[in-house]
Amino acid sequence: MAFFLWALPFFSFDGLAKLDNLKESNTVIFNSFFLDANSLQSNDLFFSQNNHLAKESPDLKIIQDSFVYGISTPRVLTTKTLGDILGESSPEKKEVQDHSVGSGEKMASIAAEYGISTATLALANNLSANSALKVGQNLVILPVDGLLHVVRSGDTVSALAKTYKAKADDIGYYNNLANEEDIFIGDVVVIPYGKMPAKPVPSAQIIMPDNYFILTAKGRVTQGLHYYNAIDVANDCGTPVYAAASGVIQKVRFDYRYGNYITILHGNGAGTYYGHLQAMFVKPGDSVTVGDRVGLIGRTGTNATGCHVHFGVTGAQNPLAKYSVGANLNYK
Repeated sequence: MAFFLWALPFFSFDGLAKLDNLKESNTVIFNSFFLDANSLQSNDLFFSQNNHLAKESPDLKIIQDSFVYGISTPRVLTTKTLGDILGESSPEKKEVQDHSVGSGEKMASIAAEYGISTATLALANNLSANSALKVGQNLVILPVDGLLHVVRSGDTVSALAKTYKAKADDIGYYNNLANEEDIFIGDVVVIPYGKMPAKPVPSAQIIMPDNYFILTAKGRVTQGLHYYNAIDVANDCGTPVYAAASGVIQKVRFDYRYGNYITILHGNGAGTYYGHLQAMFVKPGDSVTVGDRVGLIGRTGTNATGCHVHFGVTGAQNPLAKYSVGANLNYK
C-alpha cells in the first residue's frame, strides 16, 4: 500500500515528471532531500541530508483537480498523509466550517442550510437564537448538532463524553482522534450531540500582558478573527514563522483544511496554532523560546488561497485581533 501511494502521483498525472527523469528541465517533483548540499542549484529548496538548511519549499507537489498541495517537513511522510492528499481518505462532512453572513440571512436560515439546529449555531458563536447578524460577519458552522470545547488540563475523551452526555466514539470520529489520549491542552474539539450541563463548563480566558506574544510573522493581515480565534497574515511562501511565546511543541501534523500545522502550549496554559506552513522545523516535545523559528509561511491545505499563516490562540485573546484587515505587520 505504501508503494502504491508513493507511485500513484507519478503514474496518474500527465503533468508530473517520470521517475527516471525527475530533474528534467530543472523541475524537481520530490525535492533533492537526499542530495549533498554542495550540489544545490540556486532554485533548489530543501533540507540536505547533513541537516544543513539551504532554502525550503514543499517537498511534494501533487496536481489534482486544479489544486496544488504541498507538504514540507524534515519528518517522515506517512501513507496516511499521502492518502489524505490524494483523496483516498477525504473527510466527509465532519469538518468545522466558516460562513460569511450574506444580505438578508438570519440564524434560522443559515442553520437550515447546513443541517444543524439554530441552538447549535448560536452556542458555537456565543449568540442567542434571535441575535441580529451583520453582513460579512463570520460564523462558525459545526458539522453536526452539538458544541465546541477547548481542552483543559485533566480533560479526557471519556470525561468529556460524560460531562456533555455524548459518546466517546463520536468525539473521536468527528475530531479524527487516533485514540482517547490523542487530545492536548488547547485543542478545540467538537462534541457531537453534546448537551450543555446545568452548570456550564467555564471557559475563562487568561488576561495577557500586551508584550507577552510577539509578532509571529511579518506580512499583511488578510482576514480578521475567524475559526478558531485566528488571524491570517500573508507574505511570500518561505517567510519565517516564529514562536509567539516560549513553550512546548504539542503537535506537528498535517490537516486536510489547514495543511501543515504546529501547536504550542505556553506556560500559562494558553496555546497557539500555526497553520498552512510550507515547512516545519520542530517536533512534538521540543521546548521553544519566544522568537525561535518554527516554520515557514506556506500554502498547504485546501483552505489556503494564497501564501499565509493561520495564527490562532486558545485560552487568551489573539494579539493580532487589534489590527484591521489590510494592516502591514513588521518588526520595529
